[in-house]
This record gives sequence, C-alpha cells and structure tokens, in this order.
Amino acid sequence: MKLDKLKYFVFGSAILLLTPSCNKYLDTNPDNRTEINSVDKVAQLVGTAYPAYDYLTFTEAASDNTEDKGPGIGTVTDITSRPYFWQDVAGSSTNTPTNYWTGCYRGIAAANQALEAIDQNNFGPAVLPYKGEALVARAYAHFMLVTLFAKAYVIGGANDAPGIPYVTVPETEVIKQYDRETVKSTYEKIEKDLTEGIALLSASAYSVPKFHFTPAAAHAFASRFYLFKGEWQKVIDHASAISTENFANIIRPINSTLNAMAYADYKVALTKDDQKYNLLLANQYSTYQRTYPRYGYGANLVKMFSAGYNITGKAYAFKIAYTTVPNYTTGKYSEFFYVTNQIANTGQPYIMSPLLTTDEALMNRAEAYARLNQFDNAIKDVNIMLSQTVKSYVASDAATLDKIKAFYSITDSQEAVIKIILETKKSIFLQEGIRWMDILRNRLTVKHNVLDAVGNETFIELGPDDNRRMFQLPEEARLSGVPLNPR
Repeated sequence: MKLDKLKYFVFGSAILLLTPSCNKYLDTNPDNRTEINSVDKVAQLVGTAYPAYDYLTFTEAASDNTEDKGPGIGTVTDITSRPYFWQDVAGSSTNTPTNYWTGCYRGIAAANQALEAIDQNNFGPAVLPYKGEALVARAYAHFMLVTLFAKAYVIGGANDAPGIPYVTVPETEVIKQYDRETVKSTYEKIEKDLTEGIALLSASAYSVPKFHFTPAAAHAFASRFYLFKGEWQKVIDHASAISTENFANIIRPINSTLNAMAYADYKVALTKDDQKYNLLLANQYSTYQRTYPRYGYGANLVKMFSAGYNITGKAYAFKIAYTTVPNYTTGKYSEFFYVTNQIANTGQPYIMSPLLTTDEALMNRAEAYARLNQFDNAIKDVNIMLSQTVKSYVASDAATLDKIKAFYSITDSQEAVIKIILETKKSIFLQEGIRWMDILRNRLTVKHNVLDAVGNETFIELGPDDNRRMFQLPEEARLSGVPLNPR
C-alpha cells in the first residue's frame, strides 16, 4: 500500500499530510513515496490519527466557566472574545473552531489510510490492535465534531438535524462532495466504529500506551459517548471496565500527592503519561496555557474553590495561579515550545492535553447511576471524587442524599443528585472543555456578564435551542456542498 495518494482535503481546503502537492500529484508515483508494507508502519500511521489541535479556548469561552473581568483586565482578541459572545470566529488561527475542525479531519484521514492499508495487505493478526485503534480514533474525532458543530443529540428525539460528514475512505479528489446527513446517522456510524474497534484493542500493543486508544481509554470514551446517547447501563459498564482498582486509587490525587508539589511540578504531573488518571494524551498545537483573556477565569469563578461553595463546606485543594489578580489559571497544561528557527527564536507552542481521564469516567458513571435512580451508587462515586479533591477531607464530609437536597434546596432526589454531579464537575474540570459538553447534553442556559467602560453590568443568555450553540463550520466547507450552520 503506497502513500502516493495520501492527501486529504478538508472540504475545499487542500491539505497534504505527508508529502508536497503538485498539479499532477494524483497521476504520478514520486520516487520517495512511503510504502505501508508492514505492521510497524501501520502502527506509526495510526499514531497520527488524533486531533493535533485543541478545543479548549472556544469551548471554555462559550460556557459558564468564563466571566467578563472588566475593561483593561486581561487580553482581548477575536479568538478569545468572540466565543464569549457566541459569535463566529473568522479564519483558522490557532485555538479557533476551524483549526480544531481541520485537526479532527486530519486525524480521520490518517485513520482511513491505515484502514485501507490493512484491507489491501495480509498483515495477519498482529495488525488487529492497530485496526481497532484506527476505528476508535475515527469514531472519537467524528464524535467531537458532531458534538461541537451540530445540534446536540436529544435522548429519545428524532435527531434529524444535520450532522457532520462521516468520512470512511481516503480522499483522492481535490474537491469531493459530502453530505452532512443527520445527527442520528452520525451517531450510528460512531457507534459502529467504536463497537468494532474496541473489541480489537490490546493494552500491550504500545511502548507508550497513553498516546493511543488502549482498551482503558476506549472504555472512557465509550462512557462519554453513551452518556450523550442516554444509554445509562452502558455508561456504567464501560466506566467500570477501565480498571479493576477502586477509582479512589486511580483518579487525580489533588488534595494529597499533587497538592504537596511545587506549582511547576504540579503542572507537569497533571499531564504525565505514567499517571493512572491519564488515559489518553495528545500533543496539541496550542497557546491556551499562555493566555489570560479578559473573558475567562476571574474573581467570581475562583470562589468555586473556596470554603462554603461545595457540600463539604471546605475548600477544594486545586492550585490557583495568576499573573495579576484576577487573571487566574488552573495551570493544568504545560506548554512545550518546539524551536523551528534558532536564530530568530521562533517555533511552535504545544501543550500535552489529557483527552480522556479516569476522573471524567467516574463522574460519567455517577450520572448514569443517578439517571437509573441508583442514588446510593451515584453518591458513592461523588464522594470518591470529593475525597480526592477537597482539603482535609474526612469521612464526615461525605455527601448524603439528605445533605444534597438541603444544600441545593431541591426536594426531587434525582434532580438533586444530578445537580451535585454537574456542579462538582463544573469546578473540577474548569479549563478542560468538559463543562461545555454538560451544557449541551443537559440543555442548560448559559448566562454571561458584560461590563461596560464604567463598570455597569448587564447580562446576555444563550438558550437551549439557540443555533449559536453549534460552532460554525469552516467557510470552505461550502465548496464540497456542505451547508454551514444557520445563524
């Protein structure tokens, strides 16, 4: 299988994955072509089937995990500001929706090329884990695209709104026509790839497994997928299949080991591949960790971590860093700078991004238990999370159903337990993009404050049916017959 046709076009925008393009490229075989003729080469190719860009800037800005800090505080750019007002961001610069869209389809292109090579060669059973990885990686990228660029899946609904193009074969045309089909059909294809792929994965196939879809990482992804789909028992089953260990031993030890570290070591530890809580890591081109925007993590949000703001009455043990108050950061990402020109000292910034963690899987399971009215199990999972994140946690701090109802002034048991799960996640996953997914799934209204030049405060809202909850597709998508989202 030769890579002389390994080029892909992100719906009108030609992007070459491995080798330079030319007008006659599809008609010739260059002498330096790469041939996918071994399991090792398939494995290397599949290792690139992950989004190389992140979604943190625009998903966090659009969520209620950001606030207007006021004039003169923090930086103001279109990339960080327009998502706060739920406005489309033009261009494909770093940290934009278009940038992430492109990154996902690049990963999909690599997965498709690997799958084609597997189909056309007799590699034997040794290639099966990499086939499984390609299928699950393809499912993951399409899932993130349909989540961010289409209407949210409605449990029990028709889900007949436009989805996103589900690409399953390598592209050999400069401008190929695509159909968005529906959210329902997109979900069906994701589930097919996920189900087929997860059965082929192997935990021992990789020398550095945390950068690949191992069985544990795939189960974590499945717990997220089925949470959106409303198949609660599957969420529980997949989350529970991640490890035989108690979740208390495999989630982030925020109030113990990590809390004792110096800030620089803390940042590194959160994204290290030798930590049990990190299930899937990706090296992503991003400037997210260096930004302190006006519309971001500020003085009101930082109160979430103080004593009295969660059910235990105690503060969270997360480290809180800042340049100048109120320009805060969670410090969850370490930036690495790859120098491309040593004389000019220019290069490319990267962050190590945990795409899937045991922490998220645990809270996915807690919500699934709550949806099935298994409140004891749900609260047990919540308490596991609190025991690892709250300062000086003791057994008497544990949440109970009665405590939860009283704390939130909610009488309905399911509503109360769902409330503590979502509120706990809002805090512990700040600056991780997960709050936006919870907003979409639960049809939550987002409220943002806006401060004028003299400090007068008004508010804007984004309702559950507002089309601006879908980030806009790249303008180039029109060239391939893909309609943009309504505005």
